Amino acid sequence: MSDHDLWRELGQQLRVDSVRAAAVTNSGHPTSSMSAADLAAVLLAKYLRYDFDEPKSPFNDHLIFSKGHASPLLYALYKAAGAITDEELLTFRKFGSRLEGHPTPKLPWVDVATGSLGQGLPYGVGIALAGKKLDRLPYRTWVLSGDSEISEGSVWEAFEHAAFYELDNLTAIIDVNRLGQRGETMHGWNLDSYVERARAFGWHAIEIDGHDVEQIDRAYAEAVATTGQPTVVVARTVKGKGVAAVEDKPGFHGKALDDPAEAVEELGGVRNLRIEVAKPDREREPHSFPARELELPRYEVGDEVATRKAYGEALAAVGSARGDVVALDGEVSNSTYAEIFAKAHPDRYFEMYIAEQQMVAAAVGLQVRDYVPFASTFAAFLTRAYDFIRMAAVSRANIRLSGSHAGVSIGEDGPSQMGLEDLAALRAVHGSTVLYPSDANQTAKLVARMADLGGISYIRTTRANTPVIYSPEEEFPVGGSKVLRSSDDDEVAIVGAGITLHEALKAADALAEEGIAARVIDLYSVKPIDAETLQALGMPIVTVEDHWPEGGMGEAVLAALASLEEHPPVVQLAVYEMPGSGKPAELLAAAGIDSDAIAEAARRLVAARAVAQAK
Repeated sequence: MSDHDLWRELGQQLRVDSVRAAAVTNSGHPTSSMSAADLAAVLLAKYLRYDFDEPKSPFNDHLIFSKGHASPLLYALYKAAGAITDEELLTFRKFGSRLEGHPTPKLPWVDVATGSLGQGLPYGVGIALAGKKLDRLPYRTWVLSGDSEISEGSVWEAFEHAAFYELDNLTAIIDVNRLGQRGETMHGWNLDSYVERARAFGWHAIEIDGHDVEQIDRAYAEAVATTGQPTVVVARTVKGKGVAAVEDKPGFHGKALDDPAEAVEELGGVRNLRIEVAKPDREREPHSFPARELELPRYEVGDEVATRKAYGEALAAVGSARGDVVALDGEVSNSTYAEIFAKAHPDRYFEMYIAEQQMVAAAVGLQVRDYVPFASTFAAFLTRAYDFIRMAAVSRANIRLSGSHAGVSIGEDGPSQMGLEDLAALRAVHGSTVLYPSDANQTAKLVARMADLGGISYIRTTRANTPVIYSPEEEFPVGGSKVLRSSDDDEVAIVGAGITLHEALKAADALAEEGIAARVIDLYSVKPIDAETLQALGMPIVTVEDHWPEGGMGEAVLAALASLEEHPPVVQLAVYEMPGSGKPAELLAAAGIDSDAIAEAARRLVAARAVAQAK
């Protein structure tokens, strides 16, 4: 059998197996898989360099199915490569199966979870950056995209960044099958609309018939040979190719075929071709960066230092101690202070410009290759990338995020720049860690801890200079808190973090002058929370945060108390009204989260408790 005949037969096998897999639970996307089968067949049989026995090998190519709904095709590829059995293929979408409706890293050969469209190419940019700039190895990243998802803005962020960084180790394959979920796509089979835009963004673009294996072969060879720019293969295909009942017909997206047995027969029957996938090049080892003993910055108690600056200085120090630490920023590095890392370690800093989706996606891609990424921007702007953060958790990714300029305390810039949702958003991410330091030494220690954390971790930093209240020797375990004011006579507890902790301390001092003893707790670890300390308080509690009340620190405290049969009253001070511009002190006062408001809330709680006890 010639190579061309083998590829055609393999394409048919992939179609058959896609139909069979979807028939198991009568669900899935076989028609979307069938359109890309020939593209996948040639890639697997000739161009992919991958050792399925060593999926974490640094030498492997990377294959991302951005059109994650075409998972039957991906799983059929794995079967053809001998990675899974036919028996496992036929567990598709069953409860407990590794072969989920959309691919996830439950399977060792899946780098990132896909299914939320428009994400695969941005992830591919991150992996390609790792290969070209960090590992400095010849592995390639291949991304299969659907034509519908090209409408997503994140795709064009990826196109621009890939061209800017000259990622000639990245190849995108667009499966232009014309039909989306509800009908024809925006551009149908107008391949020029994809080709011309890609070329305008600086890509090498090749237009082909996606069912002609000879054209596919030539296109992939051209992509591999292209230097200095990424390549996109724009392939005209037919959805449901090979089965007359569904071929190029709307209304079959996301549906198993009505008569799978007849479809399999029409496609030529079940085949069991086994492809010996080429092993990767192992001629040289991945590049490594030098490292030395960790020396975190140290700040003197009483100094005034912004936690955002401490973040940048600590990150640079961690980068010196660990060659696997990398940093990314969304063109605000002179505000987040990621610029300190950039100056210290320019080879491991990636400017993502005003493209927060690509920034988070690149971080996810970099961690695929076991790098330790820290991505920073204003807290408010992380909301643009929230779907990528959510999907990073599905990917079991290990990324670290930093949000600066949080809350009304930023001052005159006004509400468009004020992160007031970030604690709630990041708390809601599965397995996340949410940290909110109050001074520079605490920030430095927490940044160092983040480098070793799994999952999605987030540190919220403050714009303004704030007093250093902890010594450089103090430790801050994740999940802990610090009690800064305490006595046997405490009548009320004030729980704050970040900017509001300093207001809480002022309030406690004012209350002390009135004879009211207030305990002050620094809840620097918002998630996981120090439930033990909170549950042991046994006194009224004031929580105060520079954040909307919904989902923030106050609600985290209430959740920690919820398991108690009875818990003391809790007053939540937070930002309840839309803020405007003004000086930080004015805005804190207007929001009711400054020291005066805290002290007044504490007085009311103490008075109410005294009345209740007198009855």
